[in-house]
Amino acid sequence: MHHWSWIGACATGSSHMKAGTGCQDAACCLEVPHVGQTALIAAVSDGAGSAQFSSIGSRLVIQHFCRRLARYAINADGKNSQIDELAREWLDEIRDRVSILAQERNTVPREFAATLVAILVLPQQAFVFHVGDGACVVRKTDGDEWQVPSWPSNGEYASSTYFVTDDPEPVLRVTTLPGPLNDVAIFSDGLERLALNFSDKSASSRFFGPMSAPLTTLTGGRGRVLSAQLRDFLNSTQIVERTDDDKSIILARRVAAG
Repeated sequence: MHHWSWIGACATGSSHMKAGTGCQDAACCLEVPHVGQTALIAAVSDGAGSAQFSSIGSRLVIQHFCRRLARYAINADGKNSQIDELAREWLDEIRDRVSILAQERNTVPREFAATLVAILVLPQQAFVFHVGDGACVVRKTDGDEWQVPSWPSNGEYASSTYFVTDDPEPVLRVTTLPGPLNDVAIFSDGLERLALNFSDKSASSRFFGPMSAPLTTLTGGRGRVLSAQLRDFLNSTQIVERTDDDKSIILARRVAAG
């Protein structure tokens, strides 16, 4: 039997600090029981910088989608053929809640616009759920290269993307991955240019090698000290000089149960 260790952090972009908008990202990572073993759930949402209530939108997206994934994993009977349809139902539920919030604030759902990158890792397979930019990166064993099963998705215009609140429906991609997986990382678009090689659509080993190395010291659960150090790194000069956007990342590794 295996379980998971993980670290994660969100950091406010310098441009958001100047604008006084605060961090509009949200993230979540948890491990839940699954058919006598465990499943990993990780998700990141990036609120649109142009949307007034996007920080509320990103938190709502993360909270509701992770709750639904957890319920699915705990109650799963091994039949995953309809997970695409279920994910769309979960997004519809989020959109209904956003519509209610928009009415209460006398505004439109677009003001809560947020993306979604999420992964559900089961013992022998995984599912990636993706709306918009940001990315998911995985590795099967220590010696394997990092793979990018779900690449950032750009919108119709330059520097645009897709959001959960888009009309008439969100552009959702669901990718099934054979397992087991050894390492997982998901992150918002503030880290894309550091973590990805856009020339050949690959993951940067120079980025993920050092970033994931500290996970080898953990024996399970969240590494709180390492997560705090990760947040400090995201706020460091060497990162801020390369990206002024909000930055969120979760890194997880499968470990053998002691």
